[in-house]
Amino acid sequence: MQASEVKELLEARLEGAEVMVEGEGCDFTLKIISPVFAGCLPVKRQQMVYTHLNEMIAAGTIHAVTMQIFTPEEWAARQG
Repeated sequence: MQASEVKELLEARLEGAEVMVEGEGCDFTLKIISPVFAGCLPVKRQQMVYTHLNEMIAAGTIHAVTMQIFTPEEWAARQG
């Protein structure tokens, strides 16, 4: 699986998401920024992302995923 495929998938399924993906093959590092994460605890945020990746993880297409998940406000604060 290519990083661009992971990016396209998550941006299509997570409302208003901006996804940055590093890696290739079956190991990826994700930075995901979306307003849908507002008010959610970190575990809930990860669950929201895994919902869209579980099928590929189960099939072995994706093996390892590392995530950093932010709301747009959290991301802006990190950049400033």
